[in-house]
Amino acid sequence: MSFAEKITSLMARPNQQPGPTDDQPWYFKYGVRFLGITGAFFCILFGLFNALSLLLLNVSCLIGGIIEILLGFLVMSLEAPCCFFCIDYVGQLADIADSRPMWNRAALYCVASVIPVVICFSLGSLFPCALVFATGVIYGMMSLGKKASAAEMRQAAVSSGLAPTTTQPTTNDRAGIINNAQPFSFTGAVGTDSNV
Repeated sequence: MSFAEKITSLMARPNQQPGPTDDQPWYFKYGVRFLGITGAFFCILFGLFNALSLLLLNVSCLIGGIIEILLGFLVMSLEAPCCFFCIDYVGQLADIADSRPMWNRAALYCVASVIPVVICFSLGSLFPCALVFATGVIYGMMSLGKKASAAEMRQAAVSSGLAPTTTQPTTNDRAGIINNAQPFSFTGAVGTDSNV
């Protein structure tokens, strides 16, 4: 198998079963992957920068930087396994992650992105981990699914007893939110005397 064929097979994933993202718009599926890849790249880059803080004898930022680099490689391997075409196990790992529910990936990204920030709070750990956290949040929103139509939501509210069954507007003076609300009165246009 040539180099180009291997890259094409990793990107195409021909044997992939329909997954939970199939009901999502294309820009959501590829946008969240792009955000994850961008966050992973910056995690690796800024993780190296944080790991160099060992020169300043800051051990907590060294540990935070190492964890940030590992987070970057984890996210990159799950979002873009074609970047690790030399390692056959990464493609299998990405297939397993794609077959799991999206909330699993969302929880993994959100929890794992907080750890480097807690260990070493700096702009070098906050920015890339925020991108990975945002990727997890978007995966979490995608796991909720599409919003129902207005008619379906109205029917669900009526059947559960949360919405009134009549559509007639109330004309009761006591229908306001505040029980002691005073009635409105006409005062006339601004700048005129209504008593004249």
